Amino acid sequence: MSDDPRSEARATVLPGAPGELNRGLGLLQATGLNIANMVGIGPFITIPAFIAAMSGPQAMIAWVLAAVLVLCDGLVWSELGAALPGSGGTYHFLKRIYGRYRWGRILPFLFIWQFMVSGAMEMASGYIGALSYLEYAMPGLVERFGTIPGGTRWILVLAVVLITILLCRRIESIGWIAILMTCGTLLTVALVILSGWWYMDWSKIDFPENAFRLDSQFASGLGAAMLIAIYDYLGYYNVCHLGDEVREPSKTIPRAVMGSVILIALIYMTMNLCIIGVVPWRQAMESKNIAADFMETLYGRPWAVAFTWLILWTAAACMFSITLGYSRIPFAAARQGDFYGVFGKLHPEGRYPWVSLLALGVLTSLFCFLDLTTVISAAVCVRIVVQFLGQIVALHIVRTTRPDIHLPFRMWFYPIPSLIAAVGWVFVLATADRFALLLSLGVVLSGLGVYSYSGLGTKSQP
Repeated sequence: MSDDPRSEARATVLPGAPGELNRGLGLLQATGLNIANMVGIGPFITIPAFIAAMSGPQAMIAWVLAAVLVLCDGLVWSELGAALPGSGGTYHFLKRIYGRYRWGRILPFLFIWQFMVSGAMEMASGYIGALSYLEYAMPGLVERFGTIPGGTRWILVLAVVLITILLCRRIESIGWIAILMTCGTLLTVALVILSGWWYMDWSKIDFPENAFRLDSQFASGLGAAMLIAIYDYLGYYNVCHLGDEVREPSKTIPRAVMGSVILIALIYMTMNLCIIGVVPWRQAMESKNIAADFMETLYGRPWAVAFTWLILWTAAACMFSITLGYSRIPFAAARQGDFYGVFGKLHPEGRYPWVSLLALGVLTSLFCFLDLTTVISAAVCVRIVVQFLGQIVALHIVRTTRPDIHLPFRMWFYPIPSLIAAVGWVFVLATADRFALLLSLGVVLSGLGVYSYSGLGTKSQP
């Protein structure tokens, strides 16, 4: 096997994908996919739980800390993504860096194994959150589905099917669809911010007694709020999953990752202030449709319903973007023998990984029947150990022992950002609820068991 990282990076190129040619995803399209993934429905469904985590607007501290965390982690993604562009993102990084060690061959499989759970849960959370807005826009929907087991959740299954069908096409057309969807996403956010600043009442942003008392309750609430905020930021790395389908990845990937993080951090914090400056935070933390309530407070129900359809468009854009990126991960692993071979199948005409798309669609549909808070906390916690912490360690291995890997982009002020990210991830995991922790442990242990009996380890090559 060649020691040239560029030759190995090309090992997982999708047949028919643009690779390093003048086709594929440019900076605008790559950033658009990240933004569509990051904004989506997230902030419109999590603001109530976010405020409730710390019982007041002091939860904005968690937004700032989470932004610092993802900025630092974004530098890890940027350096690895620029050095090792390839389909699969974290899988590709772990494979390339740990694969030469016998003990390290299990990490790529463990990542794919946990990803099939955490990735599908992340996608399911977006669909579940969108459902409450659909029910707001279409009163009586719950009653019409009341006699069917699962009720309105079957609408989410239909939505999963439609998004999957929309993704069954070549990457060039998908990039422009992403830009179109991102325009709708940015319009939705802009309407909230402009309306909020125009009618902002700063007196509504008051703090409860002892809001900033530093004790165990404050730490626990801060951890819970940061977990929610991190969930809303997820997706800043989406372009890394499509490294083989990006033009000039050594430049495009870092710019898309860091640019989208900075832009979305500013948008999120501004939007949160705008909403609680119109809807009192004590009322907001009890809301099921905070953005609709926000618009109804300002303009009445008819305008709120119209705005709700824009939110649903935003949700569709998010699901489109995230499913696109995530479908490439099991595909890349299967192509290199680190996951079940069936996931490496491509459609003979469209050249997209149809088995991977189908499997994620099925899992997402199943998780759509769970509680929203459960899938949010689990989606974040399950991936911390193998993915986020695993990548940070991998970066330090590259820096210290792998001179064969060329680094066209280097983290600013190394190693400080990576250490900040590591501490942040450990804090979030340590303050998570017991179910999320047990699920994380169960996924890792079950992955170890499956790997031991699957024989995949004998197929992996360092």
